[in-house]
Amino acid sequence: MNNLIYIIYPIFPEIFIILAVFVLILYGVLYSASKGYPLLNVNLSLISLQISLFSFILAYLQEFYAIVTWNGLMISDAFTHGIKPYLIFMFLSWIFTTYFYVIYQKLNSFEYWILILLALFALLLIVQSYDLIIIYLCIELQSLIFYILASFKRTSEFSTEAGLKYFILGAFSSALLLLGISLIYGSTGLTNMGDLSKLLTGFPVNEFTPIQSILPGFILILTSLFFKLSSAPFHIWSPDVYEGSPTSVTAFFSIMPKLSILALLYRFLIFSFYDFINYWYGLILISVFFSILIGTLSAFKQPRWKRFFAYSSINHVGFFLFALLLGNQESISNSILYVIIYMITMLGSFSIILSIRFFSNNYHYQSRYLKDLLGLSKSNPLMAFGFAIILFSMAGIPPLSGFFAKISVLLPALKSESLGISIFAVLMSCISCFYYIKLIKIMYFDNFNSLSVLYPVSKLNSLILSLITMFTLFFLLDAELVSLFSTWISLSFIN
Repeated sequence: MNNLIYIIYPIFPEIFIILAVFVLILYGVLYSASKGYPLLNVNLSLISLQISLFSFILAYLQEFYAIVTWNGLMISDAFTHGIKPYLIFMFLSWIFTTYFYVIYQKLNSFEYWILILLALFALLLIVQSYDLIIIYLCIELQSLIFYILASFKRTSEFSTEAGLKYFILGAFSSALLLLGISLIYGSTGLTNMGDLSKLLTGFPVNEFTPIQSILPGFILILTSLFFKLSSAPFHIWSPDVYEGSPTSVTAFFSIMPKLSILALLYRFLIFSFYDFINYWYGLILISVFFSILIGTLSAFKQPRWKRFFAYSSINHVGFFLFALLLGNQESISNSILYVIIYMITMLGSFSIILSIRFFSNNYHYQSRYLKDLLGLSKSNPLMAFGFAIILFSMAGIPPLSGFFAKISVLLPALKSESLGISIFAVLMSCISCFYYIKLIKIMYFDNFNSLSVLYPVSKLNSLILSLITMFTLFFLLDAELVSLFSTWISLSFIN
């Protein structure tokens, strides 16, 4: 009985989510075609919100136990214990932000909310994965759900194209991951991350012969994870998929998977393959260079919101990986701090995009182009002010939260004498300021002949936007709390 409790308790929130999904499937099948219940979108969305709220409470109030469960497949430690509540909290915030968009766009299939909950379930399992086999299965579960969500808007050929592209390139990435796992298992006979760490600690990595079969597998797995993270040069799928997917799904892709895949990278690189740092340092350095370069320069010529934020996201992924170059506790702490601030600011950005809807002949439609910001400072001054604060933060203007995120990444790199890549990152950050400030210029300073009539902003979006604006503005007041949180998680990971 005690063994069963130790197996179930660490993943109790996930068990609650998956059981709730089974109930929702049964509910949707029974009532979606019944007379008087043609559409279940509203009540299923509210039930999904309730399920995520209860799972957040379960994860937050859960007692901490450091234990490896499920025959070494899953791990529960302070690292996962700290990340899981934050991940579910961001999921809750995402539902608040996109709730009215789903209603306006008539995404009436009840499967939408079931897939979203399954995606959260997969992301939580990825954070706790402790074996290469379960890593592959959880990433595949997440990917299959993402393929469906990207093509969910069946009336749009762009959505179908996005899902098809994502599926083809994602299948190629999954094949690389599986091949890498096979090579490592064939060389060592191990798939458990802890066992690999014990085997490879003190491994003679300077001698090529012992690692000639481990190293290719390691590089293939790392390449696949870079693809899932949409870091350059494996970012090709990202702008097209973001553009074709429904905006709520694009927001989910931008915000939610980053932290889970990065947590997996921490465990894979710094825990299991730390002695291979001479190899993965160069690979990450190349990815950092191309991610920051491509993300910065490509965003300039984008006229549409989704592609603009896709390349902006690639730029920020470069900074995520930049923090990992030191390969120590401080690098994990800085990376987590950057990801926390990134997720919050991206949520604020998408709350703005989803709130900009225009009236036209008794019909209101979603903003798609950057030029739609023209005159926003006159038609909705508070929204324009909040968006300006978020854009200044993403550009890294002091004393906003984005500035401290970039400083936390750059200062340790300068201390470790990584001058070349640090100077390059600073220069690219200065260049990226131009396209963020360009949006502020459109809102406040460009001339316009007429004002478009905006659809009223929902109360939920207004609440999210105001909270994120206050967090960004008054970051100095809670910076110590956020820094302590990221440091505690990173210290627990190293220990």
